[in-house]
Amino acid sequence: MPNYHIWTIGCQMNKAESERLASLFEQKGFQAVSDIAQADIIILNTCVVRQNAENRAVNKLRNLKTLKKTRPDLTLAVTGCWVDSDIDRLKTDFPYVDHFFKAGDCPPWAEKDEWSQALPGQPQPVTYVPIIQGCNNFCAYCVVPYRRGRERSRPLSEVACEVRELARRGTKEVILLGQNVDSYGHDLPDKPELADLLTELNDIDSLYRIRFLTNHPKDMSHRLIQTIARIDKVCKHISLPVQAGNNEILKAMRRGYTVEDYHRLISKIRREIPGVALSNDVIVGFPSESEPQFQQTVSLLTELRFDTVHIAAYSPRPGTIAARELVDDIPADEKKRRLSIVEQLQERIAAEINAGLIGKTVEILVEGKEKGKWYGRTDTDNLVFFNNNANYMGKLVNLKIEYSGPWSLQGTANY
Repeated sequence: MPNYHIWTIGCQMNKAESERLASLFEQKGFQAVSDIAQADIIILNTCVVRQNAENRAVNKLRNLKTLKKTRPDLTLAVTGCWVDSDIDRLKTDFPYVDHFFKAGDCPPWAEKDEWSQALPGQPQPVTYVPIIQGCNNFCAYCVVPYRRGRERSRPLSEVACEVRELARRGTKEVILLGQNVDSYGHDLPDKPELADLLTELNDIDSLYRIRFLTNHPKDMSHRLIQTIARIDKVCKHISLPVQAGNNEILKAMRRGYTVEDYHRLISKIRREIPGVALSNDVIVGFPSESEPQFQQTVSLLTELRFDTVHIAAYSPRPGTIAARELVDDIPADEKKRRLSIVEQLQERIAAEINAGLIGKTVEILVEGKEKGKWYGRTDTDNLVFFNNNANYMGKLVNLKIEYSGPWSLQGTANY
């Protein structure tokens, strides 16, 4: 039986596409191996959203050159956002790679029908489901539109059919994915919205939970907020990246909203969805960002108190508007300092929010085991661990929280 190995870094979309690739291999009789040296086919699923991710991908590819030389029968393929439109250049630079194919595309050894219909035979309790590819926003710093193209939504009936089949096979929670899920459906003939898709999936009996990400503050509709509040299976957790807390920087980023717009949106969400958890993304050290402008980002995070904040230092991405038109003028040491300030702030805020759960009972969907402990997430995306000898895989469990930290909680099962 031939073996395969898939190496993945980057966003949830990459993870979803790697899962689909794995399903395709399994349907063809391949077996997954963790040892890359034992694989007959190796796929690198890459990311270039940040420079360090690109460096990791390139280093991994270069390290495989020796293995390919000693085993010329090995098939090596590269996909993900590192693969740009200039495939001929990549083939010249890396002649030992057998296949390059762009992020989200059907692999060259498969038929399109096989690719679109590939589903895991035994899916995990939580499964990623892409619903829209690409992005039309062209934020100044972002390479995604150049690598994944313009927005392309999957038909609502196709997504619903896939989720029903996943639920039949054991999936209990789906995470709907898109670079901008709020744009879902605008390019389809009947113009469905994300709210329509959520309503449709809510009727699947064996499905427990629905999540989705990522939202864009300028595109999130009032109807979607009302739907999240109304539908019981949609988790009360929203990812809503602000990226910066200063209007001049937001304009330079081409985000399409102001700090005041963002404040009003957060107020509306918290008013209509009591107890909602909010996660955020922030970039520090964007070109020309002054210390007072950075402090406005710190003030926004301090005032709004997000449950989770993903923080990155700006790195120019070739081909983007910022890389073409702006000077990367913030020194690396200064970016690192600002990154540390936001990380420490968010660690304190998250620790304070999570401490409020001690003594309370929460419900989690168990996703697996790590270091001998079961783990899962609450409706509001808190990661919780607990000890128990019984098999809780894929089950909803009530836990009394006994310990909290900034990144996770620990509890005891009530039964």
